Amino acid sequence: MHHTDHGWILHEWAPNATEIWITGSFSQWELQPRYKFTLIKPGQWELILEEADLHHLDEYKLWITWPGGADYRIPLYATRVVQDENTKIFNAQVWNPPAPEKTSKPNIQDKSDKNDSLALLIYEAHIGMSSETGKVCSFNEFRENILPRIASLGYNTLQLMAIQEHPYYGSFGYHVSSFFAVSSRFGTPDDLRLLIAEAHVKGICVIMDIVHSHAVKNTLEGPGLYDGKPGMLFLTGPGREHPAWDSLCFDYGKDETIHFLLSNCKYWIEEYGFDGFRFDGVTSMLYYDHGLGRDFTSYDAYFNNGVDEDALLYLTLANKLIHELNTHAITIAEDMSGLPGIATPIEDGGLGFDYRLSMGVPDFWIKMLKEKSDESWSVSQIYYELTNRRVDEKTVSYAESHDQALVGDKTIMFRLADKEMYTHMSKQSSSLIIDRAIALDKLIRLLTISTHGGGYLNFMGNEFGHPEWIDFPREGNNWSYKYARRQWHLADNQQLRYGGLQEFDKAMIRLFGQEKIAVMETPRLVLSNDADQVLAFIREPFLFVFNLNPAKSFTHYGIASDPAEYRIVLDSDNPLFGGFGRIDEKMDYPAEPLGKVGSSFQLLLYLPARVGIVLKKTPTRRIR
Repeated sequence: MHHTDHGWILHEWAPNATEIWITGSFSQWELQPRYKFTLIKPGQWELILEEADLHHLDEYKLWITWPGGADYRIPLYATRVVQDENTKIFNAQVWNPPAPEKTSKPNIQDKSDKNDSLALLIYEAHIGMSSETGKVCSFNEFRENILPRIASLGYNTLQLMAIQEHPYYGSFGYHVSSFFAVSSRFGTPDDLRLLIAEAHVKGICVIMDIVHSHAVKNTLEGPGLYDGKPGMLFLTGPGREHPAWDSLCFDYGKDETIHFLLSNCKYWIEEYGFDGFRFDGVTSMLYYDHGLGRDFTSYDAYFNNGVDEDALLYLTLANKLIHELNTHAITIAEDMSGLPGIATPIEDGGLGFDYRLSMGVPDFWIKMLKEKSDESWSVSQIYYELTNRRVDEKTVSYAESHDQALVGDKTIMFRLADKEMYTHMSKQSSSLIIDRAIALDKLIRLLTISTHGGGYLNFMGNEFGHPEWIDFPREGNNWSYKYARRQWHLADNQQLRYGGLQEFDKAMIRLFGQEKIAVMETPRLVLSNDADQVLAFIREPFLFVFNLNPAKSFTHYGIASDPAEYRIVLDSDNPLFGGFGRIDEKMDYPAEPLGKVGSSFQLLLYLPARVGIVLKKTPTRRIR
């Protein structure tokens, strides 16, 4: 639907349709001759209406007939869809507010630019569950209350989930019905534009989770049987339904499907000013078997088991288009297979993504926490797992995302502390379990970000160890919002220990943002002592040292170094971060001769148990 100075122009693509009508509140939901489309080309329909025929906030649908049937449909390119609170029925809605109320389209050249020399520091957020109270939060509330928190923490990128309209709130936005419509649960299109514009003012790029890997099966809300024929956008036959997601799979071999999805990428950039996308479910797109039940431990697993070349082509075209629209755009592939070339430039034969997610990292941390005692943690294994990636591809590392917080799973902090979180998170309370949980939570995050291959991601609330899980309203919990919210007051309460975790996250994120720790420089291992559980590595000019030993502290521990002087810039044991203050951060650490691990110089450090420190080489003094 396109509004002009003279009226309205409506175009529809429905190759199997025999008639199309628009009907709605303006026509008392009756089929009237003036609202009937005309077939102008095979599969292409058009309707021209006068200005007075449609009004702002009018609700409408299409009535589409086809050989052997007819039904209501929400237009394929509807940009606004609303749900009736009583009937739960979805309708399209005209969105054309008066000029004073309308937010102008963004100029995509005027937004916050990506800087390739910086780490991508992503704050993953769900608008609806960002409220303190049990309700669906709005774009405006998020902009006023949560965006300032994100900016103060130092994150430079905001990743928004569940933006595309979806019938079932509990799907986390991954069963999309209307690909061009902003989910009306959170507010209006203009509310979203304001949020993105204000983020840009704060120097924060905004990317969205875009779901082009599948679509909802619902036919009344979604496009699955839009013109009565199953193959319009989707596969037919056995491959039509995703075996694990209860959804429909796109046919990337059809030009029309590719045009639909490419235009969707273009729309979100041009209409709202998004700075890029995190493409959901890329692994599912890449393989005919969706990568289900495969471990991808050899290169044969990539290329000998049915790579979908049509999907490869679509993703390459999408990256090409996105970066032509905005040369500073950010694209991230959610791929667990690690297919070579995903985050390689198109001109080098790759798919053109800027980053891929290191999806094995959170799985590794969960496995460690579930299966190994603290005493048996191998620092050499940890270092290997966190740095095991291709050096020519940028990756986004993370300890946990929304996936690890869903009901049936546990966040890292909740897994570490469990029921003690309910009784011993007060600063006045003493608990060895909580002490351990807080120390390890910080260490896991610092280890993950300090070994990053280009970026780091945190899910909303996990920066302060949000308790419990995420559970959206559903029949099984009596439609409760109790667990679909974020308890920000816990981090702000000075009597509780959550604030220390938040302060640590803030210091950590700001260190990596402000100090511009190199994106592509590979960490250089200095020490990996499994017996002591001490790990050290360098990313110039920073030295990262970890003592993961749960019981032993070490004095005058020799760490090989350059002949220089170092100063501590981050210490996980700082009392501000809920630590015990065992390290003197005001000291300078000059390298001394005769290092014990093959270097002619070493730093002699005090390493308390379960502590991570970051030291920076000072430019003022060099040891001779």
